[in-house]
Amino acid sequence: MNMKTILTIFTSLVATAAFAFDPPAVGSAAPDFSLNDAKGKTHSLSQYKGKYIVLEWFNPECPFVKKHYGGGHMQNLQNEFTDKGVAWLTIDSNAPGTEGSLSPEQAEKVTSAWKMHETAFLLDPDGKVGRSYGAKNTPNMVIINPEGKIIYQGAIDSKATPNPADIPSSTNYVKVALEESLAGKPVSNPKTKPYGCSVKYKSS
Repeated sequence: MNMKTILTIFTSLVATAAFAFDPPAVGSAAPDFSLNDAKGKTHSLSQYKGKYIVLEWFNPECPFVKKHYGGGHMQNLQNEFTDKGVAWLTIDSNAPGTEGSLSPEQAEKVTSAWKMHETAFLLDPDGKVGRSYGAKNTPNMVIINPEGKIIYQGAIDSKATPNPADIPSSTNYVKVALEESLAGKPVSNPKTKPYGCSVKYKSS
């Protein structure tokens, strides 16, 4: 790992402390929202009611995000569960001019180049949706059940490193939670501590 990567990770983790807001409690109603996707189409959370929904906070410059996308692991997870009817909404809440903030054109290029399988890539430049979910990191994951209740929030997996070599020996919390829920079982580990780069919110 080079010095630039180390400094990026350190700065991102420290910056997280600047936004100490709490996410909604597991079991509570997921805050509704409307955001435009990279093509300009509006998506509301409520339009997906009756489905399982995954929210994934994203920054293509983040080493922790690259960890999961570089070898196709996140794309495979997206593909596996969207094929089962899950709505997967990838969200960019980074403020314009900050690391990870994408224009609609840039977002389309990234989703194509990275061969992503999300249902929609949503742009949240003012950070209102990210803040309403207490999203502090990329990736930061939330799962919502068909009744609109939050059933999981936290990390993508159990090893909080940017090293792709750690993926095979880690527990993917999102995969486990979705498999349990789709099988009619309660989520065994509904809340974990998210890790990754800080979401670069617009200053209030």
